[in-house]
Amino acid sequence: MCGIIGYVGIQDAKKALINGLQTLEYRGYDSAGIAYFSEDTIKSIKTVGKVSCLRDKVSSTAVEDVTTCGIGHTRWATHGGVSETNAHPHTAGKVTLIHNGIIENYKELQEELSAKGKTPVSQTDTEIAAMVIDSCYTGDPEAAIRKAIKKLEGAYGFCIMFSDIPETIYAVRNGSPLVAAHTDKGSIIASDMVALVSYTKHYFVLEEGHIAKMTKDEVLVRNENGELYGPTIHHISWDVAAAKKGGYDYFMMKEIREQPEALRNTIKPRIVNGLPDFSADHVSDDIFIGIDRIIITACGTAMHAGLMGRTMIERLCRVPVTVEIASEFRYQNPIMDENTLLISISQSGETADTLAALRLAKEYRARTLSVVNVKGSSIARESDYVLYTHAGPEIAVASTKAYSVQVSVMYLIAFRFALINGKMSEEEATHYMTEMMNTVDKVDEVLGYDTQVESIAKRLTESNDIFFLGRGLDYALSCEGSLKLKEISYIHSEAYAAGELKHGTISLITDNVPVIAVATQPDVYAKMISNVQEVRSRGAKVIFITGQGAVVDAALCDHQIVLPEADALFAPFMAAVVLQYLAYYVAVEKGLNVDQPRNLAKSVTVE
Repeated sequence: MCGIIGYVGIQDAKKALINGLQTLEYRGYDSAGIAYFSEDTIKSIKTVGKVSCLRDKVSSTAVEDVTTCGIGHTRWATHGGVSETNAHPHTAGKVTLIHNGIIENYKELQEELSAKGKTPVSQTDTEIAAMVIDSCYTGDPEAAIRKAIKKLEGAYGFCIMFSDIPETIYAVRNGSPLVAAHTDKGSIIASDMVALVSYTKHYFVLEEGHIAKMTKDEVLVRNENGELYGPTIHHISWDVAAAKKGGYDYFMMKEIREQPEALRNTIKPRIVNGLPDFSADHVSDDIFIGIDRIIITACGTAMHAGLMGRTMIERLCRVPVTVEIASEFRYQNPIMDENTLLISISQSGETADTLAALRLAKEYRARTLSVVNVKGSSIARESDYVLYTHAGPEIAVASTKAYSVQVSVMYLIAFRFALINGKMSEEEATHYMTEMMNTVDKVDEVLGYDTQVESIAKRLTESNDIFFLGRGLDYALSCEGSLKLKEISYIHSEAYAAGELKHGTISLITDNVPVIAVATQPDVYAKMISNVQEVRSRGAKVIFITGQGAVVDAALCDHQIVLPEADALFAPFMAAVVLQYLAYYVAVEKGLNVDQPRNLAKSVTVE
């Protein structure tokens, strides 16, 4: 959840830390702080608010400080309110650290420390962790860290400095991600690759329980047994420009407009001789043979991509599919065996609940396949097989292009599964691949709908409630459209299967309540017309999103958005852009920070 960074090298550490935190601010923006070595002491500067506030404070208070080693943090508050005292870094004795995660047994540890006369200054679990490490420290940092983490329960990614060991940073993690690299400018570590890309395109993921020792000359990693360990080096294909706004007011708009490219990068390499093919991903067809049940686990937007996948897989493969919220799934004593395929979807590959669900599935001997965007992430490494999406960095908290490419991979899974199990001919598969790529071109066309959608969005800003309706694929898409709207505009929004209207939902429809009706599927279009008539007759303002050729009575809706002509099976890729635009422009019209909605952070790495 929080953004953390550490740098030791030949450059100004304060500048490196602030710049790094600026790129990581989407992970938390309640408060920020840095700590650094200066004249054989560790100094800390912290402030409530965004990284820009920290930058100003550092510029005004630390002008004379020369430093080449430090750690920085931007906070998404969990334990303790938003205050300068609760901001990271935290110091206890000779230990100063920053933390991403949650220490679940911090209360018990606090009581043990209190019995020894040690009292924390803040309300945070992080300070307790610092106190525990300091209580274990007798001059050997790695020994102290090893001893301390045996006492800590929960998730953590720590960057740690010891006041008597200058120009050195130690790091360890459990659950929460840390990526690191060594370059000719020094060593750098962070919670996300976007903070490293200005230094290098080569990095490694710190393994759980391994301890990294970072100096300007090298990064040494030791495993749980204290043995030197050579981590696997990964490479990213995008550059620093991809992690910048590129002239847009917000990252979200930039990322909406990057969807055609992201879709092409994700889909095209997986079409070989006109057929869906995962051989380049080293995904064996065996994983799809003999499967009698599929479970998709994910959270938030990724779960909505899973809903799209369920519809496609059941329709094409005739195998039962359930979509489970990862945080619920692991506590339900689920039914799985070696003939179950668990598909995990996570942009970061570090989503805590999804990772826990994956680990549970492996205990049941289920087959596991994951869809993630980050190479070397925990979910990717622990799955039997992984299909990487190629969205590039996504900085806005509200996911757009990452969602679209996740959906595209779920479609490809459905097509490949159906093909190898004899549910689809090669001719049919070739047809679908052609139509899929054609639809990506049409997504480019829908990007030109921005002015039309912006005009409609201006009429929604005063609404207290907005409802989305759809059937089949359109219902799954409506769930995502509703989430987009509520998370960045703060307007209460719900998505409903249109057929459920008469079973209670319609009681919420009153005069001038906006209803966004998504109707791109011809086989249920007549039913959707009836549902729209039901809400219209009760005073709803209707925004109707339809495919080409859909006949709509002008009296039936206030606005109709007609998508370009395409195979209806792929129409949701186009409609997704419309719904993303709608949420974006409503939020902009309300004067809100689209990229950093309140109380939310990008990557949820704690339970």
